[in-house]
Amino acid sequence: MEKKIRSVKFNMVMNAILTMSNIIFPLITFPYVSRILLPEGMGKLSFVTSVVGYFSMFAQLGIPTYGIRTCARIRDDKEELSRTVQELLILNFVTVTVSYVVFAASIAAIPRFNREKELFIITGITILLNALGVEWLYKALEQYAYITARSVVFKIIAIVGMFLLIHNKEDYILYGAISIFAASASNILNFINLRKHIFIKPVNGYEIKRHIKPMLVFFSVSVAAAIYTNLDNVMLGFMNTDVEVGYYSGAIKVKTILVSLVTSASVVLLPRASHYIEKGENEEFYKILNKTMRFIMLIAIPLTIFFMIFARDSILLLSGPEFEGSVIPMMIIMPTLLFIGMSNLVGIQMLVPLGREKQVFWSEVYGAVVDILINLALIPQYGAMGAAIGTVVAEMVVVIVQLCYVRSEVKNLFEGVSWVKILISNILGFVSSIWVLFMGWSAFTTILVSGLIYFSVYGIMLLISREKLALELVQGILKR
Repeated sequence: MEKKIRSVKFNMVMNAILTMSNIIFPLITFPYVSRILLPEGMGKLSFVTSVVGYFSMFAQLGIPTYGIRTCARIRDDKEELSRTVQELLILNFVTVTVSYVVFAASIAAIPRFNREKELFIITGITILLNALGVEWLYKALEQYAYITARSVVFKIIAIVGMFLLIHNKEDYILYGAISIFAASASNILNFINLRKHIFIKPVNGYEIKRHIKPMLVFFSVSVAAAIYTNLDNVMLGFMNTDVEVGYYSGAIKVKTILVSLVTSASVVLLPRASHYIEKGENEEFYKILNKTMRFIMLIAIPLTIFFMIFARDSILLLSGPEFEGSVIPMMIIMPTLLFIGMSNLVGIQMLVPLGREKQVFWSEVYGAVVDILINLALIPQYGAMGAAIGTVVAEMVVVIVQLCYVRSEVKNLFEGVSWVKILISNILGFVSSIWVLFMGWSAFTTILVSGLIYFSVYGIMLLISREKLALELVQGILKR
C-alpha cells in the first residue's frame, strides 16, 4: 500500500484543484439561486442544513478526525487497517441508527422543524451518506487525486441539474436535494471502492471497545466546534426570522469560500503529520507546520482586508441587491479567515497528531461558551450582525487558547513569517485599489478591477522585497 502514498506537494496540488472547485461551484450556483430563492428561501435552507448538521455530527461520533489519524498510522499494514475500518464502520452504523430515531422524533415533536418536514427529510439523507463515504479512510491513505476527481464530476452534474430545475422561489427543497447530491452522492462510490484498499471479508480479532474512548474525545471536540460554527444559524432561526438567517448565510457564504482557500494547504497535513509522529520524525513534522503557517499568513491577511473593503460589491455580485442586509455582517465576520486558518493548523494539524485532543476540545468549549453568550445578548436585537459578532469573537478566543497551550512552540510556528513585508505590501495594495470604490461601476467590474490591482500590487511587492515563501511558490509554478 505504501506505493500509493503520494508526495505532500502532489497532495497539495490535488487539494488546490479541489479547493478551486469548492470556490467555483458556489460562485456559479449561489448568484443564480440566491436571486431566485431570495433571503427567505436561503434562510430556510441554512437553518435546516445547520440543524441536520448536528444530527450528522452525533452520527459520526468523532470518527472523521479519529479515523484519519488512526488509519494513517497503520496504513502500511493492510490486515490491521481492514480490521480498524470495519470496526469503525460497525460503530458508525449503530450511531447512525440512533441518530435517525432521534431525528424522526424531533421532526414530529418540534413545530419549527415540522413546518419544513420535507426539507428536513431530504437533507437528513446526508446522515447515512456521510457514514457510507468513509472519507476519513481515503484521506488517511492520501488518495487526494481520487477525492478531487469524483468531487469535481458530481459538482458539474449538480450545476447542470440546478440550471435545468431551479426556476422559482418554491424550489428551495429541490435545491436542497441538488446540494446534497453535489456534496454527498460520491460517498456511495467511496463505499463501493473500499475493496481496493481493505479486505471486505470479516477480519478476526475485532476490538471495537478500544475505539470508543478516543472517539468520544474527538466527538467532544466536534460538538464544541459545531456549537460556535453552526449554532448561529440555528439560534437565528429560533430567535429571529428566516430573512435574517438568509442575510447571515449571504455573509458567511463569501467567508466559507475564502476559508477553503486559506486552509487548502493545511487540510492535507493531518495524515502526513500523524505518520511523521508515529515514525518519530519530529523535525519534518514541525517543518511542514511552520511552512503552512507562513502560507496562511501570506494569503489570509490580504483576503481579509480586501473583502472587508469590498464587502458590499461582493454581496451584490454573489447574492444580489436583496441581500443588502448581508454587507455589515460580512465585514464583521471577515477576520475569521485569519483565526480559522490559525486554529485549523494549531488545533487539527498540530495538537491532534500529538495526541493532545483534549486541549483542542477545551479551546473550542471556551469559543462555544463565548458564542452562545454573545448570540443570546445580540441576536434578538441585531439579528445577523449579532451572530457575526459572536462568531468572530468565538474564533478569536479559540486561537488565543490554543496558542497558550503551545506557547513553548509558538516561536517555531511563526518563525520566518515576514510581518513587515506582508504589512507594507497590503498597505500599497489598499492604496492602489481603493479609488475603484468611488467609480460607480457594476459590482462585477469593481471586484474584478480592484482585485486585479490589489493582489497584483501585493504579489509584486512581496517579490520585490524577496519574501522567501512567495519566491518559492513562484519558482515552483514556473518550473512546472
